[in-house]
Amino acid sequence: MAASWAVPGDVGVAVGRRVGHTGRVHTPVTVRRPRILVATRLFAPEPAAAALRLLALVEALKDGGADVEVLTSRPPAGLAEEASDLDARLARPGPDGARVRVSRAPVLRDATGAVRGYLPYLSFDLPLLARLLVARRADAVVNEPPPTTGAVVKVACALRRIPRVYFVADIVSDAARAQGVAPGVVAVLTRLEAFALRGASRVLAVSEGVAARVLDLAGRGADVVPNGIDTSCGPVDPREQEPPADWPGTDGPVFVYAGTVAEWLAPEVFIEGFARVADRMPGSRLVFLGQGSAWDALRRATAGRGDVIWHPTVSADEARLWAAHACAGLASIRPGAYDYAYPTKILSSLAAGTPVIYAGPGRAREDVVEGRLGWAVDADPGAVAEALLEAAACPASDQRRDRSRLWAWVEGNRSVRVSAGRAARVVLEAAGRGR
Repeated sequence: MAASWAVPGDVGVAVGRRVGHTGRVHTPVTVRRPRILVATRLFAPEPAAAALRLLALVEALKDGGADVEVLTSRPPAGLAEEASDLDARLARPGPDGARVRVSRAPVLRDATGAVRGYLPYLSFDLPLLARLLVARRADAVVNEPPPTTGAVVKVACALRRIPRVYFVADIVSDAARAQGVAPGVVAVLTRLEAFALRGASRVLAVSEGVAARVLDLAGRGADVVPNGIDTSCGPVDPREQEPPADWPGTDGPVFVYAGTVAEWLAPEVFIEGFARVADRMPGSRLVFLGQGSAWDALRRATAGRGDVIWHPTVSADEARLWAAHACAGLASIRPGAYDYAYPTKILSSLAAGTPVIYAGPGRAREDVVEGRLGWAVDADPGAVAEALLEAAACPASDQRRDRSRLWAWVEGNRSVRVSAGRAARVVLEAAGRGR
């Protein structure tokens, strides 16, 4: 529940002016809404997991009675109109007058349209410092990784004496290590990440594994708020909705790997596994939908392969259609330094009513097996090849093809409404302590 902020003379809902039994006039006191700043390089309508997670948090804060300002980046040109519509919707006052203002600034993007890499990060983080210093005073600031953003927010909040909440979806230094980044660079990232985490009023972690790493890095605890996905639309029935405009014209099974394509995720295991069995699945297609650090290299490696399709990032609604019409959604993690990660790709596929093939270790594998949500195998081309064949042959009568059951599992276990509500309560508690 949101705390109350009673500040004489502030703008808000006036309690009133009254005369007590002693005849003294009581000074009017105004109860105002808490004000939260959210600093993130990605925000909806970009279909990245972080962007959608923070949209849910912002909406939960607004529903909890807080005014929110989002300091983020300008979206790619193809999402400009959708972003404008979203910003206008968020700006409409809630039942108690709470509003959201989204401030989007220019930013450098890489060839795939992602804000990723040293220069793109700096193009967001350096102006962010000035934006935080001149912004109207907030009761708390929320930020996401990377640690450069966390460090900038820490400095700005220290100067203005504002509490901050670090929402840790990824341990960036671990991801860099898993990708084979030079040890010296990993060491610098590790120190920067520890610096950014220390001193935060609260830390939100998306899993127990991430919380354990926060403790290792910064010697402090974290509130665990698992990643969630939007389940409000229910499962998609592909018989009632047309496939996306660029859907491959084939009667064979289509497997969709939607989202970030990075080295630490081992996406190549699906390319290698698919190559082994594609001729046993006539008309089959493997679709990569998104962007990422491994995108260009893998695309070049599959040049000339007409059955492997590389499609740029689409909106969240269109991505949902791709997932719904797929034979199976795909997700993976390379075993090693990042085993505790939980790919949101799994949840996106299941929320659309489509089973998933997961290649890798961790809690995600346990969920897929225990919930009968698809197929869970080692990150090995041979194991992946067998899973692809099984998924292609899986009949509609199999419980893994029960679209309503898959959606219901996500609704009951990973609903973004529940996760965002828990995160919003932590942020409002931090804001209350900061007054």
